[in-house]
Amino acid sequence: MGEIKTPDKLKPESVAEAAIPSLYADRQRVYPKAVFGKIRSVKWAVLILCLALYYLVPWLRWDRGPGMPDQAVLVDMTNARLFFFWIEIWPQEIYFLTGALILGAFALFAVSSLFGRLWCGFTCPQTVWTDLFMFVERWIEGDRNARMKLDAGPRNGIYWARKIAKHGAWALIAAATGGAWIMYFNDAPTITRQFFTGEAGVMVYFFFALFAGFTYLLAGWAREQVCTYMCPWPRFQAAMLDENSLVVTYHDWRGEPRGKAKAEGVGDCVDCAACLHVCPTGVDIRDGQQLECIGCGLCIDACDSVMGKLGRPKGLVAFETLKNLSASAAAAAALPPGPERQQAGMAARRVPRFIRPRTIMYASALAVVALVMLGAFLMRSTLDVTVLRDRAPLFVRLSDGGIRNAYTVKIVNKTRDEAPLTLTLEAPAGLRLTVQDVEAIGEGRYALSRRGDGITQYRVFITAPAGARLGESTPVTFRLLDSAGRPATSQSSVFLGPKP
Repeated sequence: MGEIKTPDKLKPESVAEAAIPSLYADRQRVYPKAVFGKIRSVKWAVLILCLALYYLVPWLRWDRGPGMPDQAVLVDMTNARLFFFWIEIWPQEIYFLTGALILGAFALFAVSSLFGRLWCGFTCPQTVWTDLFMFVERWIEGDRNARMKLDAGPRNGIYWARKIAKHGAWALIAAATGGAWIMYFNDAPTITRQFFTGEAGVMVYFFFALFAGFTYLLAGWAREQVCTYMCPWPRFQAAMLDENSLVVTYHDWRGEPRGKAKAEGVGDCVDCAACLHVCPTGVDIRDGQQLECIGCGLCIDACDSVMGKLGRPKGLVAFETLKNLSASAAAAAALPPGPERQQAGMAARRVPRFIRPRTIMYASALAVVALVMLGAFLMRSTLDVTVLRDRAPLFVRLSDGGIRNAYTVKIVNKTRDEAPLTLTLEAPAGLRLTVQDVEAIGEGRYALSRRGDGITQYRVFITAPAGARLGESTPVTFRLLDSAGRPATSQSSVFLGPKP
């Protein structure tokens, strides 16, 4: 008999490969339904405030005097300066920006410990712009059912007209977002004129296209996938929560078992799925705490609306602590569904503990960082000097046997004052100071001009005479004196010579 050949699909290797599950899951389209209520009203207010701040702040003016930019908030890349109303941050003071980021991080940790994902649900840029895009989508295509019917229906003129109108509106919002972003790095009126006349630089158009494109992509297409798959925050936020954190919660002790409104022996949940239909990430809050839930609270408004129509107490879905949820469930466990069960469960609730070790720790960290930043800001110097000694060569031996070191002295003047400063040297006897292209006004004294609101640079030399008894490294100090002869600032360095 001939050899019986096994089809490839029945070979052990193929069977093993077929048993491996696919790591790709197609997106399940989410069609959030419009909802009205207290939470939704708060979200609208926050959305309007955030968008107004983002789009309008670059147009605010702040008078800083002649020759200075009058934009209130500006990242001046040309002059390497960050302006924030009356505050001016130089590159040497980048630690203020670092401190602000640390302060923001601890504030976010504290808010999460108290109120769960409040940032994600109300003020995160992804949430704000997605909410705006969904508002435009409902306005053009209709609410949940109308959008689902449109997508499932024929690709006719009505379909394409609404889709083109929606994406056109999205593109305009994205363009406004990218346009506002470039205004934070350029004078708003000037860059607006240059942008539309084609006079702006290539990088301006690049960053405009970058931010406009990502706004359109993330808020229009990716949406909930950003929160679920791209954002790292949900994955380590659980470390900041505890049983006393207020989170969006379904009171299962009251809602279960689910059933029709007029059925006997069932809980308050009528399984209408209103909470699921309004969720922007497609989460069923009745399944408990989930990674995809952003804590926006829209399910609260949806459920309260249904409970109001049925004449039942609101709060089946609410902001609640897990500790109160467990206490209510334990108190109501032995009672059948009904008013007595509800009363027992509600009576077991306690006022959330906002002051606890975790929140005290975050508050203390916030206070420490804030005080350090405030102290650093109040004690910041408006005049600095930086001394850079030449590294190659370490020293030069002159024809008369003397030793010379070369330095670069940079005077950073953060004020508009241009009054000259006097440079002197504090060093062992014998060392002589000279400044290139500047005449001395006395023995070892040089008058140096300083640029108002800028950096002035000088080439400086220290010379040791032949036969001077100095070590291989000798400490020296450069001092700047103001017009009254008072010490203004100083910088230490070293004078290097050959080994004795």
